[in-house]
Amino acid sequence: MEYKSNNNVVYSCKYHVVWCPKYRRKVLENGIDDRLKELIEEICAESDIQIIEMEIMPDHVHLLIEVDPQYGIHRAVKKIKGRTSRILRQEFPILVRRLPTLWTNSYFVSTVGGAPLAVIKQYIENQKNV
Repeated sequence: MEYKSNNNVVYSCKYHVVWCPKYRRKVLENGIDDRLKELIEEICAESDIQIIEMEIMPDHVHLLIEVDPQYGIHRAVKKIKGRTSRILRQEFPILVRRLPTLWTNSYFVSTVGGAPLAVIKQYIENQKNV
């Protein structure tokens, strides 16, 4: 197992995060999915969040990420969802017409510790093949 560290903490905090567009609408396609991936990568890079795996489905997003425990998973998800919603709704007017807000308020998060990382990673990679 690999550990990361900052000035105060040595850690290995990996999370499987899933969230959906409002009303579980299938709007994450036709270029919106590609732009969403770019935005998530940018936001994570500037916030020192490591993306281990990412898959965008038409009606939900899967992320496997590693987050500094002092930064917190809640802050990471809030930042990703908030900024992607604002930018995607500016760039794709169809999202404004179809949805009052892009994302639901809720999300699923699970620490990755019980199952081997490779199993979770393979599960996310295989989402499009289901």
